[in-house]
Amino acid sequence: MAAALCRGASGGGRGLRTLLRCETLHSRWCLITSHKLYSSVYDPNEKTFEKLLIANRGEIACRVIKTCKKMGIKTVAIHSDVDANAVHVKMADEAVCVGPAPTSKSYLNMDAIMEVIKKTRAQAVHPGYGFLSENREFARRLASEGVTFIGPDAHAIQAMGDKIESKLLAKNAKVNTIPGFDGVVKDADEAVRIAREIGYPVMIKASAGGGGKGMRIAWDDEETREGFRFSSQEAASSFGDDRLLIEKFIDNPRHIEIQILADKHGNALWLNERECSIQRRNQKVVEEAPSTFLDPETRRAMGEQAVALAKAVKYSSAGTVEFLVDSSKNFYFLEMNTRLQVEHPVTECITGLDLVQEMIRVAKGYPLRHKQADIPINGWAVECRVYAEDPYKSFGLPSIGKLSQYQEPLQVPSVRVDSGVQQGSDISIFYDPMISKLITYGSNRAEALKRMEEALDNYVIRGVAHNISLLREVIIHPRFIQGEISTKFLPEVYPDGFKGHKLTDLERRELLATAASLYVSEQLRSQRFLGTPRIPIAKSKRSSWELSVRLGDGIYPVAVSKDGSSFSRLSRNAAGDMSIQFLGTVYKLQILTKVAAELSKYMPEKAAEDTSSILRSPMPGAVVAVSVKPGDTVSEGQEICVIEAMKMQNSLTAAKTGKVKAVHCKAGDTVGEGDLLVELE
Repeated sequence: MAAALCRGASGGGRGLRTLLRCETLHSRWCLITSHKLYSSVYDPNEKTFEKLLIANRGEIACRVIKTCKKMGIKTVAIHSDVDANAVHVKMADEAVCVGPAPTSKSYLNMDAIMEVIKKTRAQAVHPGYGFLSENREFARRLASEGVTFIGPDAHAIQAMGDKIESKLLAKNAKVNTIPGFDGVVKDADEAVRIAREIGYPVMIKASAGGGGKGMRIAWDDEETREGFRFSSQEAASSFGDDRLLIEKFIDNPRHIEIQILADKHGNALWLNERECSIQRRNQKVVEEAPSTFLDPETRRAMGEQAVALAKAVKYSSAGTVEFLVDSSKNFYFLEMNTRLQVEHPVTECITGLDLVQEMIRVAKGYPLRHKQADIPINGWAVECRVYAEDPYKSFGLPSIGKLSQYQEPLQVPSVRVDSGVQQGSDISIFYDPMISKLITYGSNRAEALKRMEEALDNYVIRGVAHNISLLREVIIHPRFIQGEISTKFLPEVYPDGFKGHKLTDLERRELLATAASLYVSEQLRSQRFLGTPRIPIAKSKRSSWELSVRLGDGIYPVAVSKDGSSFSRLSRNAAGDMSIQFLGTVYKLQILTKVAAELSKYMPEKAAEDTSSILRSPMPGAVVAVSVKPGDTVSEGQEICVIEAMKMQNSLTAAKTGKVKAVHCKAGDTVGEGDLLVELE
C-alpha cells in the first residue's frame, strides 16, 4: 500500500479514527451480549393489547414498535405525505397518511388521527414524546372513545404538563421550587414588570410542552420583551398553547432529572437520575446515568420528592421530574414531563428495564413488578444526540438534505442506536433535526466514554451537516471527564463558538499522511481498468511522489512512497480537494503535485464577500416576519427578519448601521442556507 512521510513522521497505527468509506447498512437495533439494554422478560400469558397506534414519527416511533413486536402487539404508524417512505412506516404492520408535511396538518391533527384509530380499530395509542404526548384534550378524546392512552390520565397531564399548575402542586407536596410568578403572563409589559419584581436574570418559558422550545433567558427589559414575543410564538407553533410563565433564572446550575414509574394501584418508584447538563439553546445534547455529582443521600431525597409529586396527582405511567441543582447540591423543581423522555435509554441501560413495556403494562392495569429496593444502578450509560446540524453555527443550526451515506457504529461493543432513518432518508425543514440517539454502556463511566469515542469515530453520515465533531470534543474534554459540568458548559468551554478539533502536531502529521496516501492510491487506481493498465504499453514504474497538502492556512510538503498494491477508496474532485473526517471533525484538504503547488502561487485568490452589507440565511427554513423595507435606516444589532427552522425561531440582525437597499424575502417564503435576504447600502 502507499506509505506517506510527513516531516519525518509516519501516520502510525492511529488511522482507524479516520472515516474513509461507508460499508453496508447494519440493522439499527443492536444486540449487547455483556449487558441487557432492555428487559427480556415478556410473559405471553400477560395479555395487553392486540393493536396499538403510535401517534409520532422518527426514532421514537421505531423505538415503540420494537417493544410492541416483542410483546406480540400489532402496530399502526401514522405519517405525513413527506414521511411516506420513512423507516417507522416500513416497520409498522399498518401505516396511514394523516395529512401534509406541516405538523399542524398531520402529527398534531387530532381529527385525522382519531379517524385512523377508528379505521384501524387500534385499542391503544402511544404518543411518544413531543406532538400530542402531553395534550390533555387528546387524552380525553381517546378516553371518550374507549381507546387506551399509553400515559397518565388527562388530569395528571393537565396538572403536571402545565408548568404553572405543576409548580403550585409541587409547593403543596413539599417539593423544592424556584422563586417566580405563579400565574400566566398576559403581555410583554406585564412580563417586564414581573421580571423586575423577581430580579434579573429571569427565565421566560412556555407553560405547556418542553424540549427547550418556547424558552428564553432575559437579562434586561429589552430581552424580556423580545423573549416574550419569541417564546409565545414558538409555544403556539409547537404545542398549540402560547401561555407563558416567568421565574428566577438560576445561573450556572446542573440539570438533573429523576425517572419515575407509577401504576394505577398507588405504587410509584424512582428509577435513579440522569445528568442532562450539556445543552445548547436549552436543549439537551449529551446525557448520562447516573450523575457524577449526586451522593446517595441527595439522590434519595430527589427521588422521594419526585415520587411524592407523582402520588399527589395520582400519576400512573413513566414520567420525569426535572430539577436544577446548584453547586451546594441544593435542588429545585423545574418541571415534570408526563411522557417518555428522549433520553430514557440511559435509564434502561443501568436498570435493565424496558420503559415502553412498563408503560404498556401500566396502561393495561397491571401493577408494577418491582419494589424500590429492586432498582439497581448497574454500570454507566452515556447518550449523544446526533443531529443534522452545523455545530460551527451557534453550536448547531439545522441542516437539511438526503443521507447519501449512512452507517451506524453497531460493530462497536456495547452500543445501542435509536434511529428512524436509513441511507437515502430525507432530513426536512418540517421536523426535529435529530438523526439518532447514540448510546454506549460500560461497567464504569470511563469505559462508557471510551466506547462512545470509538462509536462516534465509526459513525458514517454523509449528505447533511452533523454534530459528531461537537459531541466527540465534549466527551473527551478534561472538564467533562472530571464531571465539572453545568448548563453553561458549551459557552464557557467555547466562548468564541465551536471551531472543531484542534490538531496536535502528531495528529496533523497523521492527517496529512493519510490524505496524501489516499491521493496517490487513487491516482494509481485511475491508471488501471478492471485490474489492468488502461494503456497496455504504458508501464508506470513510479514509486515516490513529492506533494503539497493545503490544510487551513498552511501548506505542508509530504513525500509518498509506494509499497504493495492495496489501496483504500477516496472521493475527491478534479482540483484535488478532499474532505476527511478525522477525530470527529471534517477537514478540507487540497492535494497538489510539487509543480501544481508552485503554479498555484500565481492564481488570484477569490475576494471575500463583504458580509456586513448583506444578510444571508444561516439555515434552511421559513420566513416568519420581515421587520424592514427598502429605504429604512437600521442600527447594528437591530432585528431584520425572523426565520423558523424545525420549530425554532431565530432572529437575524443587522451587522452594521445603514440604509436598507433591497429586501429579497417576505413572510411565508421558504429559504435555503445562504439565500440572500436583505442588502444594505
